Amino acid sequence: MSKMMLSPGEIADATVNAGKTKCAKSIYNLFILGILAGMFIAFGAVGAIVIWSLSTLPAIGKFLGAAIFPVGIMFVVLAGSELFTGNSLMTLGMFKGEYKVRYVMKNWSIVYLGNFVGSILLAFLIYKSNLWGANGTANVIGAKAIAIAEGKVGLSFSAALYRGILCNMVVVLAIWISSSSKDVIGKIFALWFPITLFVLSGYEHSIANMFFISVGMFMGGDVTWSTMFMNNLLPVTIGNIIGGAVVIPGLYCAIFGKKNKNKDKDK
Repeated sequence: MSKMMLSPGEIADATVNAGKTKCAKSIYNLFILGILAGMFIAFGAVGAIVIWSLSTLPAIGKFLGAAIFPVGIMFVVLAGSELFTGNSLMTLGMFKGEYKVRYVMKNWSIVYLGNFVGSILLAFLIYKSNLWGANGTANVIGAKAIAIAEGKVGLSFSAALYRGILCNMVVVLAIWISSSSKDVIGKIFALWFPITLFVLSGYEHSIANMFFISVGMFMGGDVTWSTMFMNNLLPVTIGNIIGGAVVIPGLYCAIFGKKNKNKDKDK
């Protein structure tokens, strides 16, 4: 009988091997796959906004919106793309000495840019589709999009930072446990519940916020590109890196071994 899931130690090895594959990808491939991931996460965000705005029962609406949002990360993992927050786990291989920091930085920078382009592209398409009205005052969904965007840029730096840390601790754990499953259903459930948890908890995800804030801005919200970056994306991105690239992989590295002594030093 074949083994249906990996042990935690095997997940660590699979994560390091996935990091090696990501290090070897070309800038072109990283950028295109990053655009796709930005759009995928934005699709999940679209569904969440629609449910949040149309629900007459706030608690139920909040849960249902959080439950539909994970469709985006299911697209990322199952269809194949590159997501900055998930790629935070690449530091596990770096900590173990399997590849150098410059490869991680190359991946993160190109993928982050691609995620931004994909997120903004989908936000623009939603705005131009007129599904949410010509502006936020003409449609309840558009009004909700504006409220979300303005709320996110209204956070203090420290609040956005800590919410970003909490968010990516959960996101990379979702990626981690999804790696343990060898079938599609297992991966879907491994992604669904943790991502629902982070959205329901109110944590901050830098890539999702690229869409949430930009679509609210396009709909007429009191948001500018500078407030989007300085008030939200900067602290949230830093927080996402701390939670997803330092805390979780750092602790797992302490458990699952040191550098392979026989590795090529130049890799």
